[in-house]
Amino acid sequence: MPMPQVTVTINGRQFRMTCEEGEEAHLRALAEEVDQRVSRLRARFGEIGDTRLTVMAALTLADELSETKKRLQQLEPELATLKDAGFASADRARATQSAVAAALNAAAERIESITRRLNQLAPEEGVPMG
Repeated sequence: MPMPQVTVTINGRQFRMTCEEGEEAHLRALAEEVDQRVSRLRARFGEIGDTRLTVMAALTLADELSETKKRLQQLEPELATLKDAGFASADRARATQSAVAAALNAAAERIESITRRLNQLAPEEGVPMG
């Protein structure tokens, strides 16, 4: 099965590209991003040559990608710590729920015990029931 083909325009030139099925819109968006970068560089530096503009755009993208990777590496330990804290918090919440449930069950048993004793005492004391 042939791969889809997409025609993109970068720096006023059209390029026919292939991509995976369903990735056509993504490829067009990427090409548009590169084209916009080339346009901004041309506005900033003037006519310095198509190849040089394309290389500069590629380098600015590579620089951003490099910075993003560094930032991601810095955030990964933080994320792991937050995940661990979330697991610990969930464990504490489960322990608290269990403790509350146990306390409520114990209180219910005490109330039932007191109620039974009162019911046993009430007829002998002449306390009206009802």
